[in-house]
Amino acid sequence: MSLQIEFEQGRRALIVRLKGELDHHTADIVKARMEEAIAKEDIRHLILSLKDLSFMDSSGLGVILGRYKQITSKGGKMVVCDVSPAVHRLFELSGLFKIVSIQDNERSAISSLEVAL
Repeated sequence: MSLQIEFEQGRRALIVRLKGELDHHTADIVKARMEEAIAKEDIRHLILSLKDLSFMDSSGLGVILGRYKQITSKGGKMVVCDVSPAVHRLFELSGLFKIVSIQDNERSAISSLEVAL
């Protein structure tokens, strides 16, 4: 299965919606497209919606951690939302929940950042 990436932007915040599988086959593409969008649009905050993400491996964790570092280096915040049980477990095992904020849905994620899209 492939991966689809959807971007929505407003007020220096970017929502990235991933659909499909984020693994070693798709990680480099996702990384490059997210880096480009963050740099091009002067994005300060990032919301990563994983509602339709069916699978993620350690390569995906690397992409998320890298974007977290990119955003926090600009003084921004990153929130992950709509995490499936399988991906949630991967986050728990990796300890990613200790540094990345998790919200139930996009609305909660937006509210937690206190920015209007």
